[in-house]
Amino acid sequence: MAAQSVFEPLVARLRSRDVADTSDIRQLAEWLDTRFEIPGTKIRFGFDSIIGLIPGIGDVATTFLGAYIVIRARELGAPPLLQARMVVNLMIDTLVGAIPLLGDLFDLAFKSHVRNVRMLLRHLDEQRAA
Repeated sequence: MAAQSVFEPLVARLRSRDVADTSDIRQLAEWLDTRFEIPGTKIRFGFDSIIGLIPGIGDVATTFLGAYIVIRARELGAPPLLQARMVVNLMIDTLVGAIPLLGDLFDLAFKSHVRNVRMLLRHLDEQRAA
């Protein structure tokens, strides 16, 4: 049985067009932040945590991937304030993630990519409701 998407409750309320338009960034965020589960726990992690282990370039690489989410949000009509909040989340993840070991533990908890996509999905849901 496949694991339920971390976005499922939000996606259920969206228009089908918004679901289709966000499928790429939802999948990217899940791969980066929640793709794997530590057996016997509910702790999830993704390639952000794994790639971040590479000194020097790991966190920079995942920052570029996370920037794609912000760019897509802009294309989907996210207002400037929302985009700024997404960039702040990404920068926090990048800066703290660059600290050896502490940053890797931080990545397990903060999950900036999932956080950013959730903010966008909430915005799209609010637009639909308005």
